[in-house]
Amino acid sequence: MKRSDSTTLKQGITSNAGDTVIENRWQALRKYTDARIGMGRVGVSQPTSDQLQFQLAHACARDAVNKAVDWIAIEPALGALGVPVFSLKTRAPDRLTYLQRPDLGRQLHQGSADFLTRWRHQHDNPVDVCMVIADGLSATAIEQQAVPMVIRLVDDLRSSSHRCSAICLLRQGRVAAGDEIAQIMKAEFVVMLIGERPGLSASDSLGIYFTYRAHVGCSDAQRNCISNIRPKGLSFEDASQRLVWLIDEAERLQLSGVQLKDDSYLDDALSNCSTNQGNFLVDKRNDRT
Repeated sequence: MKRSDSTTLKQGITSNAGDTVIENRWQALRKYTDARIGMGRVGVSQPTSDQLQFQLAHACARDAVNKAVDWIAIEPALGALGVPVFSLKTRAPDRLTYLQRPDLGRQLHQGSADFLTRWRHQHDNPVDVCMVIADGLSATAIEQQAVPMVIRLVDDLRSSSHRCSAICLLRQGRVAAGDEIAQIMKAEFVVMLIGERPGLSASDSLGIYFTYRAHVGCSDAQRNCISNIRPKGLSFEDASQRLVWLIDEAERLQLSGVQLKDDSYLDDALSNCSTNQGNFLVDKRNDRT
């Protein structure tokens, strides 16, 4: 037997003549990730199935970016939460302009700004948490993840010392548009749920940007981000718990962004430590005293 034939039999699966798929040693790791690893090869090419999956993923990513969100289906589900729901838009008049002019997606349309101003003058109650849902770069993420994520957030906030005062549905919106909304409404916290830029392994990823006392001109350094919220990524439960923890800490420290570190996982880690095993941080601290 030729050396090349021997290698093929050891590394791959032989079907019909000339159709040998040579497996990759990393293929077993694919059950842990959507990343395209361990695909194997046929000669010098990718297997047909992987090539077709790549083309499908690319098409899904393009659709997520270009299509419009079905806001009509989203609004009734959120209205049932008992929180005021506002329909707003930015200065980007359509999807193509939104993609070509990021600056217009960061500015509220004058009519929307006037509406919020009138609403704020008519309501004296302070606005605690203002949620903004923006299509961003993935309509798929908003249509699939936004409603269950908001339902979970509103419920968890009610269980804490905070409450959701309003939900804004923002068409053609980018993250910074939430700052203007928060400034007009004089909100203590703004929580922006936005469709994240799709990749070739995930076109349905939702992101959350959280800012304490946001105002026009806030930089990204003043925000905290929770990313990759989707069924195969970060769960709604975990994302909500992390956000509520950040809100509590932001209120205590009166800041958000790079100065507010997400150490929510430390609370769980410390509470889960066995009393028999102890905690090396606490033990060392006790040794010094």
